Amino acid sequence: MAICLFFLTLLFFTTPLNSSPILESRFIKSLKNSTQQNYFELTHPLPSDFLSPTCTLLLLNHSFADTIGKPPVSAPYSPPNNCDWSHAVLQFTASCRGEQYDRIAAVWLEGSELLRTSTPEPTEDGVFWKVRKDVTRYSSLLSKPNLTLTVMLENVVNDVFTGIYHVNISILYYFNTAGDAPAPAPSPSTPANRLRLNRKLAFEVESDNLFKLNSMIISQKATDSLNDYNEKNIYKSPADLIIPISRTLSDEGFWFRITNGSVVQSKGIQIPNNTYKAVLEVYVSFHGDDEFWYSNPPDSYIQSNNLTTGRGHGAYREVFVNIDGNFVGSVIPFPVIFTGGINPLFWEPVVAIGAFNVPSYPFLLTPFLGQILDGKEHFFELGVADSIQFWLVDANLHLWFDHESAEVQAQSIDYRSPKLKIQRESSFRHLDGTFKVDAKRKSHFTGWVNSSSGNLTTHIIQKIKFRNSIKFYNNGTEKSVHQKIKNKIEIRVESSEGMVISRSKMKIRYPLTISISNLPWSENDTTLMMTSVDHGFKGKFKGELSGSVHSRQNSSGWMIVKDHDVLSGSADTYQVYDFKNELGCYSRTIDASNGWLIKDNSSFSCSSFS
Repeated sequence: MAICLFFLTLLFFTTPLNSSPILESRFIKSLKNSTQQNYFELTHPLPSDFLSPTCTLLLLNHSFADTIGKPPVSAPYSPPNNCDWSHAVLQFTASCRGEQYDRIAAVWLEGSELLRTSTPEPTEDGVFWKVRKDVTRYSSLLSKPNLTLTVMLENVVNDVFTGIYHVNISILYYFNTAGDAPAPAPSPSTPANRLRLNRKLAFEVESDNLFKLNSMIISQKATDSLNDYNEKNIYKSPADLIIPISRTLSDEGFWFRITNGSVVQSKGIQIPNNTYKAVLEVYVSFHGDDEFWYSNPPDSYIQSNNLTTGRGHGAYREVFVNIDGNFVGSVIPFPVIFTGGINPLFWEPVVAIGAFNVPSYPFLLTPFLGQILDGKEHFFELGVADSIQFWLVDANLHLWFDHESAEVQAQSIDYRSPKLKIQRESSFRHLDGTFKVDAKRKSHFTGWVNSSSGNLTTHIIQKIKFRNSIKFYNNGTEKSVHQKIKNKIEIRVESSEGMVISRSKMKIRYPLTISISNLPWSENDTTLMMTSVDHGFKGKFKGELSGSVHSRQNSSGWMIVKDHDVLSGSADTYQVYDFKNELGCYSRTIDASNGWLIKDNSSFSCSSFS
């Protein structure tokens, strides 16, 4: 209410802006805070959060200062001696004080990416944060000695940008002592020495006086709560071998840089002949002129109005995967907003969904093994359709081997992937206008693999729908963005007799609404920006473990800006996160105002679900 009254008062003291359309940008806070703050991303807790690790290995302690154009930081890795473990968690802790933009960062092990993350924007008194990600799926890498851990965090430090990012990276190892039976989770008062961890990261507690928690969840964060579906229905167990699909290490790290829609980056791989399953895990993030791709107007609007911005080319992007030039899958990525984006006051101390643990996207390639199990080199290709400068993309190829056979037989028998259907509408006069994009794609891939487990046929059916609407009005000083992404995937495995062995389905939606208004402020070269963001995702899953997840973040506020500096402002952020499956529930609701939490409620009770 206070923000609304503030806006009404401002209407009496403002005059129309000069012609200049709103195009989203990154901002930096120039505000003071009274104490050091803990920043976080709202997520489901890892089950291991309740346990003490069997052992902990500190891998890196480094301060990232002026690192632009310099090689990434590396450290040796070998698994700890005399440590029995079955699960592993990567822990990234950091702190920073001063003035600094948000920065993108990544952690690789022997060229395979384990974590992509970004930093919060610090304050003079400092911020600190922690990211914990279950990395058990990389066990085949983590169990090998004499590897190299590499960390990339490009930063600029000078008289203006003073923030140095101090980073610690550790691997925490946990041991399976409990078998495979599902079990309830502990109450907060359960002693740690009475907890055990089973193969599926389930809790098993030696007490009956407990309330239930979803004991099989291994979600890393809000967007990667989809990871629960992926772990149970796509990965299922750690692969025997992980091969990085990334560039040779350089001063720019391992990731490929995609600068436009015609750029396709690739790596040649010879697949072992006893491979019976393959999953390509793709990491992707968007930056530069495409950081806010979902709000970019078409090039015709920019050219007609003689604008100098590079943020154009419309609002449709699609990450795709090819093998030897043949399309095998695509995804429209979740629109992660980094902490300097749209209004940086929204993202303190709770950052946007996915900002601390940027999601990866798995592509099940088993139906295509018949094309690549021939002892020859094949090229795995990554690209971003309709993209502009620039995207950072790489991938991990997870392979599962038939240990009872030196060679398996495979064949691709059905390939249906019609071209993307896309419709664009554009109507504008000067700086005011409306732009719409509607797109959809349906694909169906089928292939069989004959291994020691039998002759199994895998079907993958995917439907993607995309809708985006951008509107400029009031001579371009006001802008609204409405976007919906829908993705449906069905994976079905059948025996040679046609019996269904397993079936999983996922339905996911990514809604996004942005509203921005610009008004002149009393001082020269300053602008009042009124902003709001409503984004999140909804998912339903059916398979080995069925359930639903919903996360929504709603932010509104104002800020006085000069160039890219935020001089003052006010912001509120409300977020709700709900997860429910056959074993239990988890919910958490937070409310933040002007950088402080004013509400934080969580529950493991299913009674809060309608």
